[in-house]
Amino acid sequence: MVSSCYQRVMLKITGESLLGEREYGIDPAAARNLAQKIKAVWQQHIQVAVVIGGGNIFRGIAGSKNGIDRATADYMGMLATVMNGMALEDALIKAEVPVRLQSALTMTSVAEPFLRKRAIHHLEKGRVVILSAGTGNPYVTTDTGASLHALELHCDVLMKATKVDGVYDADPTTHPQARRYQTLSYRDIVTQHLDIMDQAALSMSMDNDLTTQVFELFAGDNLLRAVSGEPIGTVISNHVETKFADEPSKK
Repeated sequence: MVSSCYQRVMLKITGESLLGEREYGIDPAAARNLAQKIKAVWQQHIQVAVVIGGGNIFRGIAGSKNGIDRATADYMGMLATVMNGMALEDALIKAEVPVRLQSALTMTSVAEPFLRKRAIHHLEKGRVVILSAGTGNPYVTTDTGASLHALELHCDVLMKATKVDGVYDADPTTHPQARRYQTLSYRDIVTQHLDIMDQAALSMSMDNDLTTQVFELFAGDNLLRAVSGEPIGTVISNHVETKFADEPSKK
């Protein structure tokens, strides 16, 4: 059994994690792969809440830029996150993991309504809880929803799973010399104008002292290693000094 420094974690996943080899939509094989990674954490008796984006289906901001009313576009994006939540729920059920899907929008035919105390009860009973439809409000991203729900549910950490292995001082896809941060203070994110999450999510996490860990989801057993406390990716906190991964340790 892996020794974990966390009892309850919030896992924020992009909708693109369900693309697999596709350019659009949901690849069932990718959903099964993601379910197995979550199962490995759940088997360590770690309580897991999940917020998943909807970018593989529809992005509200992109829709609004193409002429759709912003509020309408955001509600469409919320529906996309519910579809992704249903796909992940199905994959977890088939992996024999107890799971509940909750939605911030009322749609009782497919998901429970989000109720904070009920979600906590499910977590305490060992069920994975998928939280869809963001906060139920337009003009709010799923990053903000993940930060808010992590605080509401008293999660120990917000695990932001991405396609890159942490936070860099420049875009590593276009700047080969970009350096990865091992630890990063919220203060330095603000002063250095680093693009990690939207400002509302960043401020909420910083003001409420919520640790965030950014790491690459599909690299080996990164998720399991991250919840066990290994320095995977970049750890963001009010209580760390900003340090690059390639910096020598201080003696």
